[in-house]
Amino acid sequence: NKQQVTTDSYYSYIHYYTTMAKHLARIHGTEEDKVNCPFYYKIGACRHADRCSRLHHKPAFSQTLLFSHLFQSTVDSTNDEAVLEEFLSFYEDFYLELSKFGRLEGLYIADNVADHLVGHVYAKFRNEEDATDCLQVMHGRYYDGRLMLCEYSPVTDFREARCRDYDELDCARGGDCNFLHA
Repeated sequence: NKQQVTTDSYYSYIHYYTTMAKHLARIHGTEEDKVNCPFYYKIGACRHADRCSRLHHKPAFSQTLLFSHLFQSTVDSTNDEAVLEEFLSFYEDFYLELSKFGRLEGLYIADNVADHLVGHVYAKFRNEEDATDCLQVMHGRYYDGRLMLCEYSPVTDFREARCRDYDELDCARGGDCNFLHA
């Protein structure tokens, strides 16, 4: 019967595309995904930048903002006390400034020296509306004489973005590590 063949084909078609959609959703942003860059999804930055063979989809909205290359230490790096004091001063000042837009769930400052991460500041807000308000006001402003470039970041889980070895004070790559030292 022709009606039965058409119905069977339809259900076979639906099953195939449902299975494919589930597979693509499972691998999206992982090493198995050969289209989208997993590092960009985990860290919000990729060492290959525009030369990456995989796609970097910039989100249209997010709870997390990335302030590119904003924190730049100006003190002698051999003076640990001065470095810590400068860092804490920046952290406190920037945290208070961003808190004006809403509740922050986290403020992460990259301690990496690799070009694609150096000085990055990530701010995760409780909700996307607060992040949007912050982006609209902060992007293009100056902080300590430096232009702030702010964008939405795909990073939502900083446990995946952070270097576990660094957290245990044992990262062999040091500041050149591709995971966040924050």
